[in-house]
Amino acid sequence: MSTSAAVRIAQLAVQNCAQGGYNVTATVVDRAGVTLAVARSENAGPHTVDASYRKAYTSALARNTTAAIAENIRTKPASAELARIDRFLVLAGGAPIRVNNAVVGAVGVGGAPSGTIDEKCATDAVTTVLSR
Repeated sequence: MSTSAAVRIAQLAVQNCAQGGYNVTATVVDRAGVTLAVARSENAGPHTVDASYRKAYTSALARNTTAAIAENIRTKPASAELARIDRFLVLAGGAPIRVNNAVVGAVGVGGAPSGTIDEKCATDAVTTVLSR
């Protein structure tokens, strides 16, 4: 994934949440979990920077949404050890970025009142950027 695409995804995710009145941070990582871009609303809480990174990192390495990982842990208690992996954050708001069905990175958003909102801001941004 190009840096310019990562920057656009992060900025658009923040804008998407801002339209709903939410101050968030969005982080985009490559497939190895290395940060490519970060965008933060001026009024987003300081904790949202780390939360967005950890959601993106978790999603990239697990190749799944963090919401799906959380659900898997809820329904299969043996999976709870996933939450113990260093830097993993198993809260909704992280989503893999796929190109030709291959995971090329992930985006994480933190700061909206629910992880479902975070995830929608993120996935809508990915869809918009990759469809251009």
